[in-house]
Amino acid sequence: MSAINELSGLRVTVDRVEHMPHLDAPPERPHPYVYFLTIHNDSEVTVTIRGRKWVVTDADGQSVVVEGDGVVGEFPRLAPGEDFSYHSYHTIGSDSAAEGALFGVTPGGDFVFTRIPRFEMRAP
Repeated sequence: MSAINELSGLRVTVDRVEHMPHLDAPPERPHPYVYFLTIHNDSEVTVTIRGRKWVVTDADGQSVVVEGDGVVGEFPRLAPGEDFSYHSYHTIGSDSAAEGALFGVTPGGDFVFTRIPRFEMRAP
């Protein structure tokens, strides 16, 4: 298996994080937050995003790891200079922070990743 390398120029920005109390949430995590992200491919190679990994840590230091294929059910293919924006949400029970990584592959078969910057979600 090939090594996974951080690709210079592939980056994620956290555009907005909003508390959305009207969304469904379980009683133990009653605070839904929608986050809006953009994946920017400022590298010199095309990248197809194949997966993601999130770590959400609450005020007590408890962490939940969320992994999955693609982003929001898609596998965006970003040529150099292209962006892909999407939104999704987490539900929290107490103040929490999220961070993670996106994983992709180049046409040459190289596995790459970029980090998702940490962002805060505060229970109202």
